[in-house]
Amino acid sequence: QVQPVESGGGSVQAGGSLRLSCTIPHNLPSNRCMAWFRQAPGKEREGVASIAISSPTYADSVKHRFTISRDNTQRTLSLQMNGLKPEDSAKYFCAAKRDSTWPCRFEAFEYDYWGQGTQVSVSE
Repeated sequence: QVQPVESGGGSVQAGGSLRLSCTIPHNLPSNRCMAWFRQAPGKEREGVASIAISSPTYADSVKHRFTISRDNTQRTLSLQMNGLKPEDSAKYFCAAKRDSTWPCRFEAFEYDYWGQGTQVSVSE
């Protein structure tokens, strides 16, 4: 299995929490960058959080609210989202880089493997 598979999206009220999960491709070494991106209707895809071995990076809009984590044993990438806001509503995508270049930037073109996405909707 090469393509990541996301799960955990849903609908919540503002201030609520959701946890997204993504399966890491079975052939991907544990030091490759992985990231969460999101895309709202009519907007460009934007990076939310990324991680390689450690030292996660976050977009300013989600800092101190979202936490990215990686379990190489279980081969899962997670995104814990707290304090959700209506502007967080989007389709969230898990992505992985094939090569070992760092840092893990929020440039979508640098990522080779993409999941189908999972929808997150936050109401007032």
